[in-house]
Amino acid sequence: MNQDNHLSNYDYTLPEEAIAQAPAEPRHSARLLCVEPGAGWKDATMAQWPALLRAGDLLILNDTRVLKARLKARRASGGLVELLVLEPHRDDTWLGLVKPGQRVRPGEWLQIQPPPGQLPVAVQVLGRHGDGGARLLRFATPELEAMEQFLNTYGELPLPPYIHAACQDEQRYQTTYARRPGAVAAPTAGLHLSRELLQRLNVAGVASATVTLHVGLGTFQPLQTEDLGQVRLHGERVEISPATVSAVQRTQAQGGRVLAVGTTSCRALEGVAALHGGQLQPYSGTVELCIRPGFRFQVMDGLLTNFHLPRSSLLLLVSALIGRQRLLTLYQEALTRDYRFYSFGDAMWIPPEGVLGSARPQGFSPPP
Repeated sequence: MNQDNHLSNYDYTLPEEAIAQAPAEPRHSARLLCVEPGAGWKDATMAQWPALLRAGDLLILNDTRVLKARLKARRASGGLVELLVLEPHRDDTWLGLVKPGQRVRPGEWLQIQPPPGQLPVAVQVLGRHGDGGARLLRFATPELEAMEQFLNTYGELPLPPYIHAACQDEQRYQTTYARRPGAVAAPTAGLHLSRELLQRLNVAGVASATVTLHVGLGTFQPLQTEDLGQVRLHGERVEISPATVSAVQRTQAQGGRVLAVGTTSCRALEGVAALHGGQLQPYSGTVELCIRPGFRFQVMDGLLTNFHLPRSSLLLLVSALIGRQRLLTLYQEALTRDYRFYSFGDAMWIPPEGVLGSARPQGFSPPP
């Protein structure tokens, strides 16, 4: 029996104190666990990362921007309800999560609690959508077409539930290159890339290109299916431009390496390639790809990533690169050495030569 196919084998014990409650300052001061070929690894910091890359490498950055998607509302009875606006649906409706959802009846109207000087705004909670707990929401406001503006006025930044303190600087939960609004969670590996670090990478001859994956329900929804062969992820909105496709093709033709900053950048590249017979092409639409052990990557050679939740699709993705057992061993080493976990935590660097041979893109040759 293949143990990699069972969700319960992607579990580990994480002490509460290992969950980072605030970002490293400055961004590039975060620690970096570097995976090496074989069973090796070493400690570093993000400030040292440029020295581990090569001129001609191409970084793929996810330029999504996090919406202030958390809204507080009241029922007609006076009870408090929290909404998390996820993504546009159709017919002027949005997908969202409602908490506590079991108390809100289909068709019920809620009043969004306004900041000082603003009027309440009505929202109707319609029926459930799919099997992931999402609801359809209809807002009775002319600002629906400018949802980011509306959410900036009425909403709050949707920090993950394991971060208990308010973020003192909301821009620290955005990447320095975030420009396309639509996510409900940050692409957290990119939080380590300060403008200073990006400039150093550029001077070192490391190029960059952007994709957009609006982080949504598919990223943070807990996996429930023990048989991983049956896992289906909620689709997430992706856009890859012709310019980025050209940059990837040019890098590959010149012998450079395509390096994803974060699992979202990886899923954008590999999800779109999977839709086109393994070839990256310009695309605007949704991807649903679940990457797990046994997957052969088509585009990405290496990955910068954070430390992820147990039993998550992100943990499966990293396991596909280096193997489940090795990943869990490295996570235990990271805990022993007081690495910080999750969104505001430290990072892991998986260079191309650290990737399983069976997972590497065809044609990859390790450096001499």
